[in-house]
Amino acid sequence: MYAIIETGGKQYRVEPGAKLQVEKLEAGDDKRIVFDKVLACGSDAGTKLGTPYLSGAQVVAECIENGRGDKIIVATYKRRKKYRLTQGHRQSYTEILIKEITL
Repeated sequence: MYAIIETGGKQYRVEPGAKLQVEKLEAGDDKRIVFDKVLACGSDAGTKLGTPYLSGAQVVAECIENGRGDKIIVATYKRRKKYRLTQGHRQSYTEILIKEITL
């Protein structure tokens, strides 16, 4: 069984037992997180699609850790103008483990 959830403005395909990194959520380590924005759910019996969300469906996950990703360097350059700009950015994330999917 799999589900497609929406969190942090992005969509993820999840299955029970899967680990993934999502945009930072306000949850401490070893906390339970419930995602109720389920767009679709599929299994061997078939696929159910929501308009836009499935009512009554939810995905339960456990927060493993909160962290920050690798540094991304953004460089801007304009030729013949002696203009150079360098910036760095580290995105915060939450790593979760999917426990169960319920309809």
